[in-house]
Amino acid sequence: MDALDKDDIQILQLLQYDARLTNKEVADKIGKSITPVYERIKRLENEGYIQRYVAVLDQRKIDKSLTAYTLVLLKEHTREMLKTFEKEAVKLEEVMECYHMAGQYDYLLKIAVKDMDEYADFMLNKLARLSNVGTVHSYFVLNEAKKETAYRIAIPEKPDNTKIKRGNKEAADGKHDK
Repeated sequence: MDALDKDDIQILQLLQYDARLTNKEVADKIGKSITPVYERIKRLENEGYIQRYVAVLDQRKIDKSLTAYTLVLLKEHTREMLKTFEKEAVKLEEVMECYHMAGQYDYLLKIAVKDMDEYADFMLNKLARLSNVGTVHSYFVLNEAKKETAYRIAIPEKPDNTKIKRGNKEAADGKHDK
């Protein structure tokens, strides 16, 4: 994988906020022509920078207004047991995200359900039935203060080449060297 340059980063930033932009719209926004932008986007996809294009939904409008962050401590910690839990947990439709964690708990799950009744059913009939589940602690979202899907990507700084020395004067600011 090549390092990202300024144009790559600008393309990624634009597509993170609106993946429906056409190649022409992206090209216009970054001041490039369409073909090189198309080729860059294809390269970014092929190299795995862009994994997929999605629509971000309002979870209340699709009847998934209760979000829980659930910490799971497993009974056994062998490699096989960890992988088995992961394979089983990610198959559950209520599990939106699954992270293997360092610290007191083994996994952090983000769960999206309709309401507390649906969460109770999920806990009793799905999560608690997975092999090797020991302790479970859940935290429920009361208010979503920030939800961001776009990563901030810093544009690499280039050395300042704006100053051109001419004799004892700098063209950029007209000051004399002392």
